[in-house]
Amino acid sequence: MTRHSLLLALALTLFASTARAQAPLTPDQAEARAIFQQLIETKTSFKEGSTSPAAHAIARRFLDAGFPAADVQVLGPAGDKDSNVVVRMRGTSTTLKPILLIAHLDVVEALRADWSLDPYTLTERDGFFYGRGTSDIKDGAATLVEALLRLKREHIVPERTLIMALTAGEEGGGGYNGVSWLIQNHRDLIDAEWCINPDGGDPLIKDGRKIVRPVQASEKTFQGFWLTVTNKGGHSSMPTPDNAISRLAEAIGRVSRFHFPVNLNETTRAYFERSSGLASGQLAADMRAIAKNQRDSAAAARLSVSPFYNAQLRTTCVPTMLEGGHAPNALPQRARALVNCRILPTETPEDVRATLVRVIADDSVKVTPIDSGAPGKPSPLLPIVMNPVEKVTQRLWPGVPVIPQMETGATDGWRLRDIGIPTYGLSGVPIDVDDERAHGRDERILVKSFYEGVEYMYQLVREVAVAPTKS
Repeated sequence: MTRHSLLLALALTLFASTARAQAPLTPDQAEARAIFQQLIETKTSFKEGSTSPAAHAIARRFLDAGFPAADVQVLGPAGDKDSNVVVRMRGTSTTLKPILLIAHLDVVEALRADWSLDPYTLTERDGFFYGRGTSDIKDGAATLVEALLRLKREHIVPERTLIMALTAGEEGGGGYNGVSWLIQNHRDLIDAEWCINPDGGDPLIKDGRKIVRPVQASEKTFQGFWLTVTNKGGHSSMPTPDNAISRLAEAIGRVSRFHFPVNLNETTRAYFERSSGLASGQLAADMRAIAKNQRDSAAAARLSVSPFYNAQLRTTCVPTMLEGGHAPNALPQRARALVNCRILPTETPEDVRATLVRVIADDSVKVTPIDSGAPGKPSPLLPIVMNPVEKVTQRLWPGVPVIPQMETGATDGWRLRDIGIPTYGLSGVPIDVDDERAHGRDERILVKSFYEGVEYMYQLVREVAVAPTKS
């Protein structure tokens, strides 16, 4: 073979290899990528941006696709600042209630100086998509948008009406919360039998392999308490037994050593029962034991060594901020600590405060709630939800188990559960358990995961909307 022929053969081999690695996108994938890019490159953080441009851009896509103007609404409380977009895809049934699909358009702030690339440019590099919101959760919003547009393009008319609400204010930082505002002012626009929320239930990857398809069916309540001690103070050269910082330190110690009782609900009991099949040895035995009997103290103690399992088992309270004293040579007149509690859906902030008062056992320590955490009602594991999820998961990802999960953080899902709309965290985009970057520097997801999520969400939405579904 001549040198020219050898180089030509090598070039053809490399081209063929690259072509295999980078297969051209399908029209559906190309559209989803364009939607994703448009969302990432629209700055929707509260301080420096607005969700309104993104809401209008999404609305335009649905209008261009032939959705009636009456079924595509951009609205919010402050004119055209931080708007929401609500799209209705009407179904044939006059008796079945709609299914709601939600995702938030806003993102946490991202400073260019903190990133190695522009956080507000969708960058594809080394098999990843980089950008603020790639995993929280503009990927999920893009998959919902693409699912409805694809149904329309394929002339599929759902049996159930589908409602998609992409909202503002989930990440906080000021302004308002879009889901709460819609509930209070336009409940009719989003009223539904149940809801899919891709801001939870991320399919998980470990060592390149999908290991679980979670279904986030409940969330803990976020609640903070100030522990405060005050006294008259004095000169530090004449200390007294009654020192505000010392009393506070003793209270913090008691809280830190205390473990709330194990209290499983339908979701967490199913989580441990099904997760035991993925574990082995003592861990598997402990998971089975606690699912069968939550009073098994030995199993609970071993599981509680893991912060993740401990958070699934019980309410947790942990000190996160500390203040005290006013001068280096003065006895402190005031000391306080912020205790952050994550409360199980079956318990209340009032119950937790009463427990903290009992555990601290010191009347000089005042326990004061600093926010109004609402009880996170769990969503029942309904067959009309779980069966389609199982069906789609086994169709696309054979052998991957479906496991209910309780969110230890918080999403907008609790707001809907609180008004009686069961909500299920069901992202379709698999996340590597060792590469979670939401809210962080160089946020990213796998390119392959994004396109898998596009297909998964389409299949799931079609399954629950088109197939007969009865409670």
